[in-house]
Amino acid sequence: MSNNWNMNKATSEAAILSISLDRSSKIPLQTQLSHALRELVHTSRLRSGARLPSSRNLAQELGVSRVTTTAVYEQLVAEGYLEGRRGSGVFIAADLPSLPVRTAKDGSPDSRQTLPLNDPLVPFDVGFPDLETFPYREWTRIHDRIWRAPNAGILGRPPAMGFGPLRTAIAQHLNEWRGIQCSPGQIVVTSGLVEAVELISKAAFAAGDTVLVEDPGHQVMANALAGSGVTCNPVRVDAQGFNLSSGEQAHLCASAVAVTPSRQYPLGMTLSLTRRLELLDWAKNCDGFILEDDYDGEFRYQGQPLPAMMSLDDSERVIYIGSFSKVMFPALRLGYMIVPYRLQKNVAAILGRIGPKAALHAQPVLAEFIASGSFATHIRRMRRLYAERQKALLNALHTHASGLLSADPETSGMHLVAELGPGLAGRMSDVEVSARAHEAGLRLAPLSNFYFGPAARQGLVMGYAAFPPQALSDGVIRLVAALCD
Repeated sequence: MSNNWNMNKATSEAAILSISLDRSSKIPLQTQLSHALRELVHTSRLRSGARLPSSRNLAQELGVSRVTTTAVYEQLVAEGYLEGRRGSGVFIAADLPSLPVRTAKDGSPDSRQTLPLNDPLVPFDVGFPDLETFPYREWTRIHDRIWRAPNAGILGRPPAMGFGPLRTAIAQHLNEWRGIQCSPGQIVVTSGLVEAVELISKAAFAAGDTVLVEDPGHQVMANALAGSGVTCNPVRVDAQGFNLSSGEQAHLCASAVAVTPSRQYPLGMTLSLTRRLELLDWAKNCDGFILEDDYDGEFRYQGQPLPAMMSLDDSERVIYIGSFSKVMFPALRLGYMIVPYRLQKNVAAILGRIGPKAALHAQPVLAEFIASGSFATHIRRMRRLYAERQKALLNALHTHASGLLSADPETSGMHLVAELGPGLAGRMSDVEVSARAHEAGLRLAPLSNFYFGPAARQGLVMGYAAFPPQALSDGVIRLVAALCD
């Protein structure tokens, strides 16, 4: 009996000695100690009837005040974990029921589990900018200067339409780079494409309204529209882009058209001037809107970026949507849209009711980053870099994947569409190629998945902007090995 008592005492003392308190943590020491003692009970390292050190001795052992240990003991007595015995001390409650043992199992939470910071990029992820060469030092310098001693004006309620100086900076940038004449009051700062589409749907459409979308096209745009109660009617694109005449019957009852005129997503052609003017005439005559998604129009490798479709609009029919996350870094989660004057009150009222989703924290930093010229400098640098990476991908396909995959050079963008060559066509679909690539640690989107119905073409959408030339070449070699296995 004496041996068992001594063993239990030693086990209890060892358990108590294992307690470690983190004084740098924001969690109060009292809370940390309470949690630690509960865990020792749940994991059976402290068993029913085990005697605990006095509050004075425990305080000395852990280097905390006796007030802390006394409060913890009182709390756990109240919860039923401990019991006090007059003249004997504090013990683990003798009548504790069988407690569940807390062990990490598949699907159960584990506070010690290390979770990934994000979903890692792998070749050939689409829509991601280069993350290595962003001017983080300049961004951090601006950030620290603004937030080390913030102006009281940016600490209150976030403006519904976005931070004023950022809206002004965006309007100036679009005037210089995209030929768009707009006022800062027309700019709405958003958290990205989905929020922009949701706001447009609430402000301009009624449930069940029809919007014509490109086929193949941007599934995120279509899903956001459908999620807002709008009916999407796909219209096939051709070599000149969106072809309104191919959806001649559908466009008669449509409320809007959603297009990517600067660079069709995902095929890459530019909407011809004739087609742009046709769409603007249609919108004017039918009292409709045009949603212009300019997702990567900044990255043109020959000459200046093409003027946006909105720059041709003289009747307030175009709603322009842009992104900073695709130009700078995805975690920024900031975008914007330009709304016609007649929709401003509606959008402002909606944001007033539901609140903005775009976090304010980065907006003052971005405003100065644009106004200082750093944003324009970054775009110019990325245009050169992405042009080199596109060439690297084309060379790798030509050198290592001849007969399997082929792609043509593009004058802009962040991805290419590779066609299935004679070595693959008929032997496997683009979906099967994508599956094999995934098994090899690559990520290629099958072109057929961008169609709303039967696919007219087979191919692979290959992002290159985020990857250095060697990674692109190695990725193509791994892909070929997976396809020839």
